[in-house]
Amino acid sequence: MRYIRPMPVLPDRSTWHSTVAMALRTAALVNALADPAAGPGEIAAVLLSHGEPAPVEVTAEDVTGLRAAAVHLREVFAAGSADEAAALLNSLLAAHTGPLRLTSHGGTAPWHPHADASDDAPWTEWFRASGCLALTVLLWERQAPPGRTCASASCGNVFVAHGSGPERRYCSRRCATRERVAAHRRAHTAAAPGMD
Repeated sequence: MRYIRPMPVLPDRSTWHSTVAMALRTAALVNALADPAAGPGEIAAVLLSHGEPAPVEVTAEDVTGLRAAAVHLREVFAAGSADEAAALLNSLLAAHTGPLRLTSHGGTAPWHPHADASDDAPWTEWFRASGCLALTVLLWERQAPPGRTCASASCGNVFVAHGSGPERRYCSRRCATRERVAAHRRAHTAAAPGMD
């Protein structure tokens, strides 16, 4: 099974707002927000690592709102079909986004689309809108769900399904290897029940 390494976040400003970069940021935030111990500092670090310009100020109230938004975006990653993902995205787009617009944030970034109310929208509104927009474009381009949930029962992370090749089941090589080793051990134990 072939695995695609996560795309590194590049310092080149033109890549900060690519569809895949936005989707990877969405997945990273959904995963970080699944940890109940993640606070404003951890979430700000994820945002900074995905190209948000410093300073990034996130409050505990922001984290609460972001966490609620992440639950809905996680459902899109977990969708089993393009139809299911599209229905979820259409619902989120109708409920949580404004009209599509282009912005360069006053000339500080390349032109890119936004679906939130303004360049200064609250973090929760921005996250829902930008996450929905990125996942919508990926679904449109691939005609398949934009991501998945890791098949490892001990993981649960979401990941972006991009690139060519066979469909990925795991978020990382680490999870795939851990599951493969566990399956091998179960098979070995079943074949030789008296051996340790």
